[in-house]
Amino acid sequence: MQGVGFRPYIYRLATERKLTGTITNTPSGVTMEVQGTRESVDDFVSCLAHGAPPLARITDMSVRDLPCNGDREFRIIASQRGEAVHTLISPDVATCDDCLRELLEPGDRRFRYPFINCTNCGPRFTIVRDIPYDRPRTSMAVFPMCAACQAEYDNPLNRRFHAQPNACWDCGPQLELWDRNGKVIDASDPITECAAALKAGLIVAMKGLGGFHLAADATNPAAVALLRERKRRVEKPFAVMVPSVEIAKEFCEIGAEEHRALMSIQRPIVLLQRKSASEVAEQVAPFNRYLGLFLPYTPLQHLLLAEGGFKALVMTSGNLSEEPIAIDNDEARSRLNGLADYFLVHNREILLRCDDSVVQVSPASFANLATPLRPLRSKAFNRKDREDCARDAKKIQQLRRSRGFVPVPVFLREEVPSILAVGGELKNTVCLAKGKHAFLSQHIGDLENLESYKFFEEAIEHLQTILEIKPEAIAYDLHPDYFSTKWALQQTGVPLIAVQHHHAHIASCMAENHLDGTVIGFALDGTGYGSDGNIWGGEVLIATYKDFKRTAHFEYVPVPGGAAAIREPWRMAVSYLAHHFGRDFLKMNLPFIAALERSNLTLLLQMLDRRVNSPLTSSCGRLFDAVAALVGIRDSVNYEAQAAIELEMAITGGDGISYPLELAEESNDWIIGTRSLFGAVIRDLATNTPAGIISARFHNGLVDTFVRLADHLRDRTQLNRVCLSGGTLNNLYLAEHLRRQLEENGFDVYTQSEVPCGDGGLSLGQAAVASHRLAESRIK
Repeated sequence: MQGVGFRPYIYRLATERKLTGTITNTPSGVTMEVQGTRESVDDFVSCLAHGAPPLARITDMSVRDLPCNGDREFRIIASQRGEAVHTLISPDVATCDDCLRELLEPGDRRFRYPFINCTNCGPRFTIVRDIPYDRPRTSMAVFPMCAACQAEYDNPLNRRFHAQPNACWDCGPQLELWDRNGKVIDASDPITECAAALKAGLIVAMKGLGGFHLAADATNPAAVALLRERKRRVEKPFAVMVPSVEIAKEFCEIGAEEHRALMSIQRPIVLLQRKSASEVAEQVAPFNRYLGLFLPYTPLQHLLLAEGGFKALVMTSGNLSEEPIAIDNDEARSRLNGLADYFLVHNREILLRCDDSVVQVSPASFANLATPLRPLRSKAFNRKDREDCARDAKKIQQLRRSRGFVPVPVFLREEVPSILAVGGELKNTVCLAKGKHAFLSQHIGDLENLESYKFFEEAIEHLQTILEIKPEAIAYDLHPDYFSTKWALQQTGVPLIAVQHHHAHIASCMAENHLDGTVIGFALDGTGYGSDGNIWGGEVLIATYKDFKRTAHFEYVPVPGGAAAIREPWRMAVSYLAHHFGRDFLKMNLPFIAALERSNLTLLLQMLDRRVNSPLTSSCGRLFDAVAALVGIRDSVNYEAQAAIELEMAITGGDGISYPLELAEESNDWIIGTRSLFGAVIRDLATNTPAGIISARFHNGLVDTFVRLADHLRDRTQLNRVCLSGGTLNNLYLAEHLRRQLEENGFDVYTQSEVPCGDGGLSLGQAAVASHRLAESRIK
């Protein structure tokens, strides 16, 4: 990677061994030439990877002998251009310990300078215009370095050698505090004034690495409520920044893996199981037993938390709900004027917006699930197997892959042609693949408004520019109404390859795990356009990269009102009840039935009878919605998958009971029937069984059914590898129980951690499918 201090590291390595020669950055990577004694050169080569800087990643190395050229010293020479790009660009990463020490050292010339950085930390991806990564090609080009900074920049033995964002109080970016009208507030220290505003319960828009945050005191319920009202974010959880892991432990359960995730140089938001009592306001994450915590990753954030003595600040994206994050000062003042009371801005331009990444740690659920994993059934599954599975489960699972991880590529099993994959409609990312690298964009979001669509186009253009990749084909989703699909179909002069949504999910899992051949794939989510024109979402596939066969799915039921049913899960509950029990369900003595508004119910039943605006679905997500509504957890939602999330959150205790689901074989495929499942739920409701017990039995029933299906498919096909993907697999209870039960039955199970298993990883799967189809077409 460029801009990570690799050249000065090599300089020191060479001069310590009295070697002469050169090193330079080229678009193809780092090229170096050394000469000296055979022993010294061999030692140099063997030591190359051992002490490399923390951001450096050596992906390939070739060595060849050359005639001596008489060099008398070792030199770092200027970057070169003009050939195909293979060099990787570093992501933005958290402030390193050395810079933090200088930041807080009163005698240091950068004491309290909010933009301190070095070759081991700071902004990269969000300030790059082009490669090679040199200062004139970044947004730091407008800040000429002072003599002291230039001397550091030019000294190969200095930690800031060729640190492109290098700056100080005398020559670098500066802070300003604005009022809501954009007027500069005359303050000797904008950070002190900002901290005072937050302590007073006000909302501040803060400019960060990849965009603006909206900040509020997370321990002040009134401030959190005010932020919710202004941001129009009714119940979706907010992210919370805390100053240290020690403070995080006061609020949440944190083990070794959670600690590692929090302290990683990417500094993602980490979903952590909250403790029953903490100072964080309940309104931060209502109806959720997890908090999204992260640590400060910029000098400004460190200074602000320390200045105000804050234990926790809400740090949510600087936008209205579902809009892209604001990055420009004037843009932020315009778009966030009704949300923020003050604006803490700076004059370093952000060239590309990049939201915070979000991860969860599988072992947290594995150890802390309210209901323990049910006993293993197979005697052949011994203690070592259990330990191996527990160790393998310790993965940091990506929920939103963005700042800190992008643009680090996913490394592929084999070389592929140049492909642009444009992802789906929700949680959109795009992917540029070439050779053995697949570059996913940062999280773009839901393509439901003009601002997000413009961001989508910006991300494509920026990736193609900095990677110098011209796609030989474009992959897109089958859904004709997706904005990403419409964009792809407008492109000319390049082959277009349509990829079915759930096939892309399984291909994404295969690509991340370097699999080839044929697998059994469980693709479970809310919505995906099916090959038959219906809405899929509970699919079992036999898949290769090039093609797939659908071998099982949930039985079809109508979605009354289409998108309205996603916002109002009670509609799906009525649809399932009417589908299975006809009008008899109206006679059932259930709180859900009694609470239904009769005029709405009558209209809905008419809609179902006449099949008006009631497309058919096999969605696992809609099944979760129906059960959540039926047991009284959620009849309408304020954000995507809220009903399913709260159904999982409701699990309390468990008795190992599984609700039954039917498997009916039709034309060599299986249909997963749900009548017996709803019958069991209704019987438990009639006896006042707690919602938490019902939820556990529902989840257990899904696990048992999917394991039975995998057994049937293995008997038929002799396939033993199972890939799990789709947004429903973000449900830790379902994912962990399903993985364990499949492994107990002897399956090799593959999940995702490097890219999201939800729609944020869809573009990787599209690229993998398209590359294989393109290669096959060329062979023909």
